[in-house]
Amino acid sequence: MLLEYTIIIIYTIAIMLIFMYALAQLNLLSNYLSSKKKKDISEKFDLSNPDEVPYVTIQLPVFNEMYVMDRLLDNIALIEYPREKLEIQVLDDSTDETIETTQKHIEKLAKSGLDITHITRTDRQGFKAGALKEGLEIAKGEFIAIFDADFLPQPNWLKCTIPYFKNEKVGVVQTRWGHINRNYSLLTKIQAFALDAHFTLEQVGRNSKGHFINFNGTAGVWRKDCIIDAGNWEGDTLTEDLDLSYRAQLKNWEFKYLEDVETPAELPVVISAARSQQFRWNKGGAENFRKMLWRVVRSKNISAKTKIHGLLHLLNSTMFLSIFVVAILSIPMLYIKNEYSHLRNYFYIMSFFVTSTIIFFVCYWFMYKNIYGSGFKKFFSYVGMFFTFFSIAMGFSLHNTIAVLEGHVGKRSEFVRTPKFNISTLKDSWKDNKYLRKKISPHVIIEGALMLYFGFGMYSAFVVGDQGGDFGLFPFHLMLFIGFGYVFFKSLGSKA
Repeated sequence: MLLEYTIIIIYTIAIMLIFMYALAQLNLLSNYLSSKKKKDISEKFDLSNPDEVPYVTIQLPVFNEMYVMDRLLDNIALIEYPREKLEIQVLDDSTDETIETTQKHIEKLAKSGLDITHITRTDRQGFKAGALKEGLEIAKGEFIAIFDADFLPQPNWLKCTIPYFKNEKVGVVQTRWGHINRNYSLLTKIQAFALDAHFTLEQVGRNSKGHFINFNGTAGVWRKDCIIDAGNWEGDTLTEDLDLSYRAQLKNWEFKYLEDVETPAELPVVISAARSQQFRWNKGGAENFRKMLWRVVRSKNISAKTKIHGLLHLLNSTMFLSIFVVAILSIPMLYIKNEYSHLRNYFYIMSFFVTSTIIFFVCYWFMYKNIYGSGFKKFFSYVGMFFTFFSIAMGFSLHNTIAVLEGHVGKRSEFVRTPKFNISTLKDSWKDNKYLRKKISPHVIIEGALMLYFGFGMYSAFVVGDQGGDFGLFPFHLMLFIGFGYVFFKSLGSKA
């Protein structure tokens, strides 16, 4: 019985962690809805007054971006801001032929009167964080706007963000990501779904109540003094943006999130590219939990509620570990439930997972209808998208769990960039992309085995016990079967 009780205890802990996270999401939904009733009364710079126009530096950290580099530079050149108060730094760590082509493009733009410089390094020490830090040393701007290579800010972007820095306590202004290729495929749709939840429900829900949020690595502006005061960029985690965000807010800098300012970007269209991005984000989140845990807990500057939300925020990626544990143990739990009648009362704990799913369903509906609209047809579409998203997210749980465990134990790894494709329509193809990897991750084989494992779980529903089966976990195992099957077969067909 020791094994059975051990399984029950671990399963229960994982389900309760998921339930706590769901309750936090419900609280963020409440914050989000209440924020809609408030009018923004932030003080702002009057950019029509030359005396109030601050100097801005735009930093473009890039690395081997053959397919999007020209698009990025041409788009940034359209930014509407007084040329005498604007500097553009192209922080180029590239190791391929784009070094030369980018230099030529920059020279062309410079001849038009744009203050744009090409900054290269002999090594990638600190990766993106290192490049940003080196550029900051010579930046002319009082404020530093940052865009990754796949982002396409609107021409009026600086006019929509810079005014909020009139409040000297504001250290960061972050905007919402848009998705130029949202409807390219099922993969891009579910990525957009997940990011939309973060950029509406979570960012607004936290920011509206003064809880910690994060600069998202791009599509935002930093006050230069804030970066320096917080200790500058550090490359000891894979999510340098989350790291600096927490260090800044622990020093009482305020962050301003602008949900209404959308910055379009390109989503990964190949599952292996999405895998590398997910791995970096989830491992970086766990690394930052290790780094920031005691700083947050011991801080005397923030409330208990902000500490709780902060810790749950830092544990976001660890939810994949909890989901994976629940998934793996659900089949042994099915057999334990039906073999030991005296343990049946312990299985009421399963209702907490159902409750958590309902909470997520409700929370994400408000996000969905905010973007797509309401009505019966939209709700019907949402139901399909929610369960598709949930299934595929669980299909990524092994991959992301490995990332989380590596982060928590402190295993270091290289910053692996997400390949860009310059893809926005169904007519565009990614198959000739030179940055695609040639090898399939060994994790893919395990994901295929897990698909079969949860197929066995579905079969088990028909044969356990002596009452004609137990179908309580059948929908869960069906979703896991679909999710791992999708990730397995899509990963076999693409590499990045």
